[in-house]
Amino acid sequence: MATIDEVIKKSLNPFDNQAAGNFWEEQESPPTVESIHQKPLTQIKSLIAQISQDHQTRSLILYGDAGTGKTHFMGQIKEQLNDQAFFVYIEPFSQSDRIWQHILRYTVDSLVNAPVGQADSQLILWIKSCLSTIEKQLKSDQQKFINIIKGFFGKTDAERDRQLFIDILKKTIGTTGIYNANEFFGVLYDLTNPDLYSLACEWLKGDDLDEESLKKLRVKQSIDDEDKARGILGNFSKISAKTQPIVLCFDQLDSIARLPDGSLDLQALFNVNSTIYNGKWKGFLIIISIRTSTWNENSKRVQPSDLDRASIRIPLKRITLEEGEALLASRLYPVHNQASPKPVSPIYPLNQQVLEKVFPSRKATPRNFLMLGRQLFQDYKEWLFRDRQPPQPKWLGGGDPPPPPPPPWEIIKAEFELLWQQEFQKVQEKNTKITLLAASDLIWMLQQALEAIQVQEIKPKLISGKYASYSLSYQQPGKRERVGIVWTEDPNMTSFFNVMNACQKAIQQNLCQTMYLLRAGGVGKPNLAGNQIYRQIFTYTNHSHIKPSLSSVHYLATYHSFVKSVEANELLLVGKSITLQELQTLIRESKILEKCTLLQDLGILSKQEPIPEERNGKKDFRPVKDFLLNIIKSQGYMGVPTLMTQSSSQFSFVKEADVQLLIELLCQEQKVKIINPKAKLQDQLICFIAKT
Repeated sequence: MATIDEVIKKSLNPFDNQAAGNFWEEQESPPTVESIHQKPLTQIKSLIAQISQDHQTRSLILYGDAGTGKTHFMGQIKEQLNDQAFFVYIEPFSQSDRIWQHILRYTVDSLVNAPVGQADSQLILWIKSCLSTIEKQLKSDQQKFINIIKGFFGKTDAERDRQLFIDILKKTIGTTGIYNANEFFGVLYDLTNPDLYSLACEWLKGDDLDEESLKKLRVKQSIDDEDKARGILGNFSKISAKTQPIVLCFDQLDSIARLPDGSLDLQALFNVNSTIYNGKWKGFLIIISIRTSTWNENSKRVQPSDLDRASIRIPLKRITLEEGEALLASRLYPVHNQASPKPVSPIYPLNQQVLEKVFPSRKATPRNFLMLGRQLFQDYKEWLFRDRQPPQPKWLGGGDPPPPPPPPWEIIKAEFELLWQQEFQKVQEKNTKITLLAASDLIWMLQQALEAIQVQEIKPKLISGKYASYSLSYQQPGKRERVGIVWTEDPNMTSFFNVMNACQKAIQQNLCQTMYLLRAGGVGKPNLAGNQIYRQIFTYTNHSHIKPSLSSVHYLATYHSFVKSVEANELLLVGKSITLQELQTLIRESKILEKCTLLQDLGILSKQEPIPEERNGKKDFRPVKDFLLNIIKSQGYMGVPTLMTQSSSQFSFVKEADVQLLIELLCQEQKVKIINPKAKLQDQLICFIAKT
């Protein structure tokens, strides 16, 4: 085996940025040090135990400074306590007037995920838990109900027992406070049918289904407004009184809807919390995670009576020097594990003396420890290559550590593009069809992308009425005319008619001179009223219907994810905290959004020739080449085998010979250099050639 210094030369920096977000989307989370934030973890575990006993809903504010690890901590809670509760991650809401629909959508989206080690989703486990509790309580009809439960577990054909299932739930859970009991319990039963499971989930989360789908589920209408969404969430609460608690985690609140004065609309969230309390909803633990500074700036605008209903406050504090050392050791362990002999210190090439000098108070945020680790590891790695004296730490002296010297913008851009590829891949895996996203979220994502590419005078809510949040308008580049955009994917043709009617009124009122309808789905049969208005607007006029591709949505959703991270002060590139303006600059300079065909179709960005995945039977290796250069830039120095491993994990079609050829091309272009070209491949080292 190689010595530790030889391993360090070849390795990636183990402290490189690892973006945090929705804990159901993170496939690989950073290692957790159990001693960190043990007190708040114990407090939350105790609260879940109390709710399991008395079923009383509780709310808490989880607050801490930027870098204390709030988002990572919620993932840790889910990981450790998912056998004691069901966990829901609520993304920031873009429209306060649709907040109940937003919460319902993300509740069901989270419940369809399976906990680690479980074959069933949280949703199925939730229903099974309820049924098991009812079975124990039931005195009459017990054998019939046992047969239903067997059907639920897939042992019999239980379709004929649907009405009995509904009747027994009405009898045991009751109908008082249950919104639309027959339809709701019937859809829960449909979750047992593999042919109807997906459709039942879509109805539960509020998709505006077409008539045929509603008929299959035996329901009259979709959950298409705030009252219905609140009612269905209340139903979840009623059933949760017979199961384990549901934990609703609200995170990244810096990205929620804003009031006219620019402040966050926290009141909307606390209105929800008060409604839950006033309605005596059961079985919920509501966690509102927020930065301390954001809380201090915005909580004064929340009604005191609403604040009182979230009286439990749990701080995430700075961690101790010993905990920081353990955190650094957890990141360095995979590097140490490749070496022989193993380093004596678990944080080598760092040392405790440096930590004590940098953090004289012996406390700091996890982020500060990791930033220091990244910088010192990189310094040591450069020293190994340049054969100089051991590096002197750049952060010494009293007080909080100042940031390291600003990294070159070229390196920041390279790390951003690497992180974009990772996030884009996650978005692709999660969003397999456009309708998984709400129309109001799609238009919000589009607005953020338009802002990034400097489109002027963007105004939300072009059309009026129920579907206003599906629309926006902006100033056409280089002209005085306004362009309107309406995005609807609702398959329900009544909803489509209402949207078309609202579009027609906006055009008649001259609110825009050009209108684009974004819709990948169908527009109904010619005899339908919605289709007739559609043809009047979009046939032989200057208005257009664009069918957005799924790939375009992936670009918008990926950029949206970065915006959330930036607004929550969670995006670090090369150890530097990135602002929204810097993110927008990175997007423009990297030209990533120029690949979004929707922005091309809108005439905002120039049309590009699509790059075929294969040309004359050969793959297009340009993205691979860009990836190789970016990773070498971000690392400065690394091992060629490590580079090959990274490229293979990112691009499944790439072979070792392909990577070697691309490296040779980069060397010929004098962008990178093999330091020891005569060495065996497994020992070769490569570095980036910085421009002078």
